[in-house]
Amino acid sequence: MTNYREILRLISQGISQRSIAVSCECSRNTVASVVKRSEEFDVAWPLNPEMTNGELHKLFFPESSLPLTRKHPDHEYIHKEMAKSGVTLSLLWSEYCESCRLSMEIPLMYSQYCYHYQQYVTKTKATMHIGRKPGEQMEVDWAGQTASIIDTDTGEIINVPVFVTALSYSQYAYVEAFLNQNQESWLTAHINAYKYFGGATRILVPDNLKTGVQRPSWYTPVINKSYHEMAEYYGTAVIPARVRKPKDKPSVEGAVGIISTWILAALRRQQFFSLPELNMAIREKLEVFNSKPFQKRSGSRQSVFREEEKALLLRLPAAPYELAVWKIATVQFNYHISVDKMNYSVSYEYIKHKVDVRITRNVVEVFFNNHRICSHSRLHGRPGQYSTVTEHMPEDHQKYTAWNAERFISWAKGIGEHTTVVVKAILSTHRIEQQGYKSCMGLLKLADKHSVSRLESACKKALSYTPNPSYKSIHTIIQTGQDKIPKEEPVNPEESSNFGFTRGADYYGRNS
Repeated sequence: MTNYREILRLISQGISQRSIAVSCECSRNTVASVVKRSEEFDVAWPLNPEMTNGELHKLFFPESSLPLTRKHPDHEYIHKEMAKSGVTLSLLWSEYCESCRLSMEIPLMYSQYCYHYQQYVTKTKATMHIGRKPGEQMEVDWAGQTASIIDTDTGEIINVPVFVTALSYSQYAYVEAFLNQNQESWLTAHINAYKYFGGATRILVPDNLKTGVQRPSWYTPVINKSYHEMAEYYGTAVIPARVRKPKDKPSVEGAVGIISTWILAALRRQQFFSLPELNMAIREKLEVFNSKPFQKRSGSRQSVFREEEKALLLRLPAAPYELAVWKIATVQFNYHISVDKMNYSVSYEYIKHKVDVRITRNVVEVFFNNHRICSHSRLHGRPGQYSTVTEHMPEDHQKYTAWNAERFISWAKGIGEHTTVVVKAILSTHRIEQQGYKSCMGLLKLADKHSVSRLESACKKALSYTPNPSYKSIHTIIQTGQDKIPKEEPVNPEESSNFGFTRGADYYGRNS
């Protein structure tokens, strides 16, 4: 506060206003105002010893002594608005000043407005330590930094992503590099991590990547089907972290930063020519990292894990989870679905329906409305192969596939020897036996349509023309009715006189 008593004392001594301002560390305008007000209120030195500078201030400047009622902004509202795109503190302050003008209130200056908001943000960013139970939670993520291997054929440097997981209680970590971040790599990483830990936790905390979470939501997240199936197999639950909330999984986030320094950066000068070689080097560094003593607590990640957490992990199943990938396929008109360029049959009733396909290394299972409708042994090798179950076919298709060469010949023998010869001739004519099945099926239909006897007669007639008759020639014989024409018997010359006029040599003799 300005020392009004000292100003009045120096004025009484005739000292200049400039010198008084320097002595009292105030402006010359303040000294001039005090001189003017002292003359108006007839106040002069010496003063009453009980009159203080505060009382003099109220006497000389009563308008400035009134308390200022400035409107304080709603910091919670400011914080929500600042989260929106394009909103700045300067814009919000302008709106705040306008609202104060309308309500006839005094606003804060911009500097004070920013200062109070910063104080609010500092308080709301306070963090709380959440105690974790041993064996309860495992946090997983891909490291931001990648490792690299060298292609032995081209010499190209290939960047490979690195999977990192850490147990929330002991901070015990597992690290492995993969060629990509697809579904197969993601699930394999979890399986290998469980094997490394020797057990499973009750909760899995992943990020919201597509291989883990199909649709992120804090209240009702939709877990990827393959990921959910793996979690069920190990008896654990998937609880994803909130979007852009790294503090929901602080253990793995911290491990990612430390591992980037202790493992990946430490291997930056080494060259690796295969993924197993890289992972072997990572495993050596990982053992050192887990056994490194804590800085602010006793023990290490490894000792805390072995002494306090390992015994409380869920027991692993007898066999590791068999990697399964889910796909959606449409049943085509040939009642087959295509999976990895291989074809698997589905009941013809599902033609043009979409089905869920579960694919493992050895089995392909097909589901419709969550019910399994069929399964096949997975085909490997040459693309375009077919796995067909007879029961999936329509009845007329089943009849066709049920026939083979032996059955066609057996059927022909039941009709007659000529039909048997024709069937054998048709089957032997083609380079591939199956190519003659359609012609044999044609003979079957001729027998059903006309009769067994007519087919046998037609075959006999055809064999009199050629040793290798075709289905077409036999069909023509039946259509034209040639099989009904009786065969002409050879005529005996001695009996020919009984069947017409015969002119002898006398008839042709000449009269001499």
